[in-house]
Amino acid sequence: MTETRDDVYRSRVSEKCEIAERQDPTARASTDGPLDGSEIESFATDGFLVKEQLLGASEVRSLVKEAERIRRNARDVEAAGVVKEPGGETVRSIFRVHRNEVFKTLACQEPRVVDPIRQLLDSDVYIHQSRVNFKPAFDGKEFYWHSDFETWHVEDGMPRMRAISVAINLTESNEFNGPLMVIPRSHLKYVRCAGATPEDHYKDSLRKQEYGVPSRDALEELTREERIRAAKGPPGSALFFECNVMHGSAGNLSPFPRIGLFIVYNSVENRLVEPFGGIRPRPVFLAEREVMPV
Repeated sequence: MTETRDDVYRSRVSEKCEIAERQDPTARASTDGPLDGSEIESFATDGFLVKEQLLGASEVRSLVKEAERIRRNARDVEAAGVVKEPGGETVRSIFRVHRNEVFKTLACQEPRVVDPIRQLLDSDVYIHQSRVNFKPAFDGKEFYWHSDFETWHVEDGMPRMRAISVAINLTESNEFNGPLMVIPRSHLKYVRCAGATPEDHYKDSLRKQEYGVPSRDALEELTREERIRAAKGPPGSALFFECNVMHGSAGNLSPFPRIGLFIVYNSVENRLVEPFGGIRPRPVFLAEREVMPV
């Protein structure tokens, strides 16, 4: 099915990958919030902001305990929102964790998490998606380079670039265990990916994404003047990153497992419409369609 709407962020409509200019502000930040001017400018310029100690040790221990509990319970089940590693039964991700009582308070009520998002978007927000990612020792597979917005736009119907993710390290993230990697200033460009999106693409892409990924030429261009940054840090550290930042992570060959909590906030003024790729919307565990401000 071909999308006919006037779409400034069209993608997956050609056999060739292209780079276009961003059509939205990089930050709409108000002065009412916890971030100072230099932090707002850094986020707008680079596309992300690092918080070295967002959560304390006791808070992290509670979240890790709950993450391990839900992973054990999900290990032997085939349920919506539980994603296994490609070619195996190891749990890779568990989605919609903001409905879990332990994670809900942090995701919906914690000012250290929510207030910077509201300030940067200058808007009330709701949770678009949440998940815990697991990178087990030795076996944790890679997440290939991608822009979240490209997928959310094409497959979920997110109209504009007005969403922010916060990635919280629940275990140490270091150079050995497949840390989240970002390309600074990549949010200033929009990569139109090649190919057409199959129906129910999410069933495969959550294990290994093959559509909605940039070409090698595009990645070389995005990194020509920028060095890749790794979101390394101790438990409780966090990365706030803009929805169009190109990011990914390598596999974990080390003996050190990595657990990360991701919460995605979208502006209430940017609620989802029909997917711009002309396909059925993905399930709600990937894209909440009911706007419930936090």
